[in-house]
Amino acid sequence: MGIRDFIRSELIDIIEWTDDTAGDTIVYKYPDEDKEIKNKAQLIVREAQMAVFVNEGKIADVYGPGHHELYTANMPILSTIKGWKYGFESPFKVDVYFVNTRQFINQKWGTSNPVAMRDKDFGLVRIRAFGIYSFKVDDPAVFLREVFGSCASYETGSITGHLKNTMVSGLSDLLAESGIAMLDMSTQYDELSALGKKKFLSLFEGFGLNLKSFKIQNVSVPKEVEAMMDAKTQMGVLGDMGQYAQFQTAQAIRDAAKNEGGGLAGAGVGLGAGAAMGSMMTGMMNQQVTPQRSAALVICPKCGANVAAGTKFCPECGADMVPKMVKCTECGADIKKGSKFCAECGATQGKKKCSKCGAVLSGKAKFCPECGNKS
Repeated sequence: MGIRDFIRSELIDIIEWTDDTAGDTIVYKYPDEDKEIKNKAQLIVREAQMAVFVNEGKIADVYGPGHHELYTANMPILSTIKGWKYGFESPFKVDVYFVNTRQFINQKWGTSNPVAMRDKDFGLVRIRAFGIYSFKVDDPAVFLREVFGSCASYETGSITGHLKNTMVSGLSDLLAESGIAMLDMSTQYDELSALGKKKFLSLFEGFGLNLKSFKIQNVSVPKEVEAMMDAKTQMGVLGDMGQYAQFQTAQAIRDAAKNEGGGLAGAGVGLGAGAAMGSMMTGMMNQQVTPQRSAALVICPKCGANVAAGTKFCPECGADMVPKMVKCTECGADIKKGSKFCAECGATQGKKKCSKCGAVLSGKAKFCPECGNKS
């Protein structure tokens, strides 16, 4: 090999990354093996890739997908750093990193330990949750500066642990901010997922990443809370628990009465069933009568509110509910103060009569228009 062939073998003509890894590599450093890049070398960046040139630890030029020929006009930042004003002929040394910009899907997240949240129905509850998310690199320069550093390669597993822990730590805040009750949680996963993506988007942007999707697949609670939720659901389905208890008691009495054990034991069961039936019927009658008694209502004359009969003052406006009584001017019957007519004799109320001749006087009259008597 001649000296010219040796020098040519130490220079890089084509720079590319075929991405033959398992598919979870985010950043790949081109293995230059201390070789230098010659002028007008070919840079090939495939779809879903970006190439970043780093000179002495500082990010220089960034190239998107395509076929690039490296020369002064095509490397503006590096040309400024190197001081190339009019072009260059000598080879140069930089680090080249290929960044995978495709979407990394089906990344799993979940709570390794229960997360505490406060629910309006059950109080403080410890929950577990899991789901999936996907992300991609949006800004290679930010990602290399904030996360990657200068390693030979960087896999998804190197950052997903941190992303997962950060999302889980914000899960309790997410659920609290949503205001969704535990009983309704299973029907609101899509809404919670949308809120989660919005909440965690800025976290990913700080690393030069884009959170493409975030899904909550399940939220679970301890067994004792599950039992409480089941009981509350059953109560809602059954409706009136008093009627249901009465029905269950009647069923039990009927079954006991059909017992063919005979003898004293059978007699005892019959007597017990009869006593229970009587007690149950009495309770049912009381439950039916009591609401009727408590249902008597009157209307407040001042504010119109419904007030229980017998109440002295309106609980809404404080008006006196006991009417003031006065005597009828004709028959002397007790009538409500302010009444225009007597309920007993029908006489008009509120008008004066002359004490001498009995003529009806107007409210402001000082003398009787019939006899002249002073009123």
